[in-house]
Amino acid sequence: MSVVTKKPGDEVTNLESGRRTDEWSQCLRSIAKHRDRSAFARFFKQFAPLIKAFALSGSTLSANHADELVQEVMLKVWQKADGFNPDKASASTWVYTIARNCRTDLYRRLQKFDTPLSADDVSLDQDGEEPAVMLHQRRTRDRIRSMMDTLPADQAHILAKVYMEGKSHSEVASELDLPLGTVKSRVRLAIQKLQIQMED
Repeated sequence: MSVVTKKPGDEVTNLESGRRTDEWSQCLRSIAKHRDRSAFARFFKQFAPLIKAFALSGSTLSANHADELVQEVMLKVWQKADGFNPDKASASTWVYTIARNCRTDLYRRLQKFDTPLSADDVSLDQDGEEPAVMLHQRRTRDRIRSMMDTLPADQAHILAKVYMEGKSHSEVASELDLPLGTVKSRVRLAIQKLQIQMED
């Protein structure tokens, strides 16, 4: 049986992880309780670029539609912040779930699907697509790849797990056997780089 050796600070890290007292959970609580516009502005600046990247990833959505999705998701964040429960999910997981549902709804509105369709069911390689659609798909895929390729591999890997797979920082830290502070630092650096690219 292996012996787990605790390092200084582990107790503090685990306590913070268990309570999910991260900045973004605090922002959501401030929005819900006080309609705090400053907290909402910080939340928007953090998550808008990530939601847009998610909207464009593996989809036929245009940049304009991606922007529309960002606005729709953030409106729901403002309206439904009181529904956020930090004991059930991290702030990023909660927002990712809203974004995923909104993207599915947007697909249905744009393409008038007759049957329920998950956003994950939309493939870049569907047979029978029109050449113009295929070209747009390829450009979208290349854009996302190029954005992620500018990030160091360790940052891109962690960012994908947090914002594409919807995992909390603590879950990623446990999965990759990394200190929680390292995971948060890499996510923060990656987001800063993506924000710069989104503004170009």
